[in-house]
Amino acid sequence: DLPAQADVVIVGSGPAGLAAATALRRAGVASVLVLEREGQAGGIPRHCGHYPYGLREFRRLLRGPDYAARLVREALAAGVMIRTGVTVLALHPGPKLSVTSDAGLSEITAKRVLLAMGVRETTRAARLIGGTKPAGVLSTGALQGLVYLDGMRPFRRPVILGTELVAFSAILTCRYLGIRPVAMVEPGPRATARWPAALFPRLLGIPLLRNTELVEIEGKDQVTGVLLRSADGAQHRIAADGVLVTGRFRPE
Repeated sequence: DLPAQADVVIVGSGPAGLAAATALRRAGVASVLVLEREGQAGGIPRHCGHYPYGLREFRRLLRGPDYAARLVREALAAGVMIRTGVTVLALHPGPKLSVTSDAGLSEITAKRVLLAMGVRETTRAARLIGGTKPAGVLSTGALQGLVYLDGMRPFRRPVILGTELVAFSAILTCRYLGIRPVAMVEPGPRATARWPAALFPRLLGIPLLRNTELVEIEGKDQVTGVLLRSADGAQHRIAADGVLVTGRFRPE
């Protein structure tokens, strides 16, 4: 039941795509179609089983999955068409979109196309972090999927690299399954997230190491530790069984 055309096609059903779709319908756009490659709409908040979401939009605190479900309901109530399990292969002049789904290959014609495909955290490789390549090196997004969707605990005592808001979200995700980070590492002189976020790890007994670079990851099959370098050039090791590489978001 994939429509062959729509006034606006939005690629991505995260908060941005759903909010845009709802606003367009409420503004009078006749047909708005949202395409999502995953099996369920809602985006990354579906993987975040913790607070706080929704205070700005809905004036109440919600967990991530509840927030995502609320956005989906709002969009459907506004008359937005949402189709999941659909991958966009190409965008052609027209505009036309080549897509694939369980029904096979097809094309959708639109008057306008909005790309709302989200962002991804910068990988270990892109940050040029040296060392070996053991298991246990994850982004926050990957951790949230393993913990909240699959109930898996990939490590017990990781190091968290970065201090953007997503790094503090990673702490909440760790606490969900009893994972206890051994340190947060920040290359800059202060936490990236606004105060008082930096107080959170201190309250939980997690050292926040500012002006510190993560130089190497150690371990063969699983992470066994990391090599750090402080601003004065001194190096020291921390024992850990995982590394969370957080933040520095890039467009999908």
